[in-house]
Amino acid sequence: MSPAALLRALPLAALLLLALLLLGPARAVRQARRPNVVLILTDDQDVCLGGMTPLKKTNALIAQMGITFVNAYVPSALCCPSRASILTGKYPHNHHVVNNTLEGNCSSKLWQKIQEPYTFPALLKAMCGYQTFFAGKYLNEYGAEDAGGVGHVPPGWSFWYALEKNSKYYNYTLSVNGKARRHGENYSVDYLTDVLANMSLDFLEYKSNFEPFFMMIATPAPHSPWTPAPQYTKSFQNVSAPRNSNFNIHGKNKHWLIRQAKTPMSNSSIQFLDDAYRKRWQTLLSVDDLVEKLVKKLEVNGELDNTYIFYTSDNGFHTGQFSLPIDKRQLYEFDIKVPLLVRGPGIKPNQTNKMLVANIDLGPTILDIAGYDLNKTQMDGMSLLPLLRGDKNVTWRSDFLVEYQGEGYNGSDPTCPGLGPGVTHCFPDCVCEDSYNNTYACVRTLSAAWDLQYCEFDDREVFVEVYNLTADPHQINNIAKTIDQEILEKMNYRLMMLQSCSGATCRTPGVFDPGYRFDPRLMFSNHGVRARRFSAQFL
Repeated sequence: MSPAALLRALPLAALLLLALLLLGPARAVRQARRPNVVLILTDDQDVCLGGMTPLKKTNALIAQMGITFVNAYVPSALCCPSRASILTGKYPHNHHVVNNTLEGNCSSKLWQKIQEPYTFPALLKAMCGYQTFFAGKYLNEYGAEDAGGVGHVPPGWSFWYALEKNSKYYNYTLSVNGKARRHGENYSVDYLTDVLANMSLDFLEYKSNFEPFFMMIATPAPHSPWTPAPQYTKSFQNVSAPRNSNFNIHGKNKHWLIRQAKTPMSNSSIQFLDDAYRKRWQTLLSVDDLVEKLVKKLEVNGELDNTYIFYTSDNGFHTGQFSLPIDKRQLYEFDIKVPLLVRGPGIKPNQTNKMLVANIDLGPTILDIAGYDLNKTQMDGMSLLPLLRGDKNVTWRSDFLVEYQGEGYNGSDPTCPGLGPGVTHCFPDCVCEDSYNNTYACVRTLSAAWDLQYCEFDDREVFVEVYNLTADPHQINNIAKTIDQEILEKMNYRLMMLQSCSGATCRTPGVFDPGYRFDPRLMFSNHGVRARRFSAQFL
């Protein structure tokens, strides 16, 4: 009789006894092996405008049991480029994903050939012996027929449950290890956040106990269409979007795209963004439930103490800032700053860390946890492990690069035909959230003496925006014309260097670091922002 047939013939009591006999050795193996890692990635969750407020359980189970990074950022405030940065540990100019389209390299054939084989999950599985599990939204164009459809399973994943295309809550298709599975609109079996939770629990129940594991759970929440679970549709009825000092004001002295927003916003726009804000919070309550279920399951399995849990988002969001109704894509804190919470072995509870970190650090960190030699990678980011352990005298970055390539219609936006070509994501009152020349690059600096952002636009004006966030945390006053000229020149040069950096050269001293060296003669080189503009030649 075959082993499988023998197992089928055993009564339930005998199977339970066999499981108990095997449990002891399995637990011993678990204790001796490398740590497990869970990465929970939300979609469009801000931190500047209260995005973490609904997540009471998540704060209790991750933040209060570990560390909160209060200065965590993304190098591009858009889903696909940001997710590509997480997977590769690289800035957009090195992974070449510039927007959410196939033409912008989002899950394209070229991405699959050049970048996917070297993502950190691929290295975890192939080089570190981890069993790997993915569930949720991968990249916005994943599943496109021109790029292999849902039959394409990226290298590095032992278990693959990926959403076709962009975030939805009902009526979607999952790739289940390369096979299409269609879901409808029955809450009990189809609500995507809950489906991801159940798949994750099943993995933890049936995975191998003799290998460490990595899980990446990428929820649709709080991305549009902001569909909450039925039990949460009445939550937060009295909540509205924050009325910060940059809410519903004219973006004077800013790039033309910000200045074109109508101020004050119409009552209908304000009502729309308030409703969206409430629904976003409502969808996050299901994420909170997911986190609770996951942590409880790890605890029941005896694996919680040997598991790092990371919680973050792919970008921030805005709701009415500078009279822009709702979206991301902009260079300001509300769009580029994200939550980052971590708990795990050796991390003391209730900590906050003010170091400047970015999502390009997640891949190096997780590989470092797994014991992989980071010198063998070409990643731009840094391992957070010394910060997680609380190591003393850690040398850390004081700046990082933000870069974005604007999108626009070749023709007029159908919502606002009077605006002409080159704009996109326009609202009924003809406020547009993006354009071709909304292409910019920034140095975001955070040092002992300076909290500064310097940005250049790749447009005919070569428009510059500079903000002193110590004096102006809501980035209302552009000081590009009044800041000291020497600082302006140094920041311009630093921007050139970061836009052409790769690997270790992305981690050189910033403008206000003791080891920084500035040669004004290099200001006239051809490596500036206009020369480094994203274009088809880099794809």
